[in-house]
Amino acid sequence: MKFSNPIPVREIAEKIGATLIGDDSLMATGINEIHQVQPGDITFVDVRKYFDKSLKSNASIILINEKAKCPKGKALLLCEDPFTAYNDIVLAHRPFQPAKANISETAEVDPTAILEPNVVIGHHVRIGKHTYIQANTVISEHTIIGDYVTIQAGALIGTDAFYFKRTEEGYQPWRSGGRVIIEDRVQIGAGCTINKGVSGDTVIGAGTKLDCQVHIGHDVVVGKNCLFAAQVGIGGNTVIGDDVILYGQAGIAQNLVIGDKAIVSAKAGVSKNLEGGKLYFGLPAAEARTAYKELAALRHLPEFLSVYYGEK
Repeated sequence: MKFSNPIPVREIAEKIGATLIGDDSLMATGINEIHQVQPGDITFVDVRKYFDKSLKSNASIILINEKAKCPKGKALLLCEDPFTAYNDIVLAHRPFQPAKANISETAEVDPTAILEPNVVIGHHVRIGKHTYIQANTVISEHTIIGDYVTIQAGALIGTDAFYFKRTEEGYQPWRSGGRVIIEDRVQIGAGCTINKGVSGDTVIGAGTKLDCQVHIGHDVVVGKNCLFAAQVGIGGNTVIGDDVILYGQAGIAQNLVIGDKAIVSAKAGVSKNLEGGKLYFGLPAAEARTAYKELAALRHLPEFLSVYYGEK
């Protein structure tokens, strides 16, 4: 999530009651979880084993709960509860605003767009030219929709990220400060759900087509001209290349990269990165030629064992 204006790190430290270590002249331009950070961003860490990863990340400002050596050109904000401080900063710049009308007065809807009855358009949404949104669809806050997009009935776009921090008191939700961006000529089937990013953007690339009841997790980036059949599910922070085909009920775990033009068969379960340009099958998913050979060999296993143990 980017701030509308840069914020002095000294000001942030004062607001959250943190001790500032390192470069006190820095300006924060955004705030992001560790997977998404860019120079100028704030991030947080509160587990020692992740300190090194955070300190070496692209983040310029790190909220941290123990003293550590500050890398050159960065700033550490030492505080008791970095997660709460992080969440409070996000809330300050992206406060919760419930919908009070079917179409928010802050939404920007092109005059050529068609909205059927009972469509809900949240705060700060932008909808492009000749986009068609069917009945009972909800487009939540800060979503950006391009031109010639079709969203079928009952889709939920921009739902909160399914993202929690586990604490002694239970699971604490993050404020979802990211967005959903749907590029031009995308088609989204009935009943699809697309989570907004935790602090980055969930993106559906131009020309991509989603069948009914597809779920896209937080911070997922889907490339251009992809085709996803019904009941596909994609875990958070996964990157899908261009021209990827996912057949029905394929499940893609979080934090993966799926290469361009990969094809994943129905009901396959993907738990590792996949190279592009290949067909995958099975659970766990493997290149189809290898997986089919293994299945063929497995069918002959009883016969092999009978021979091995002298039963024939």
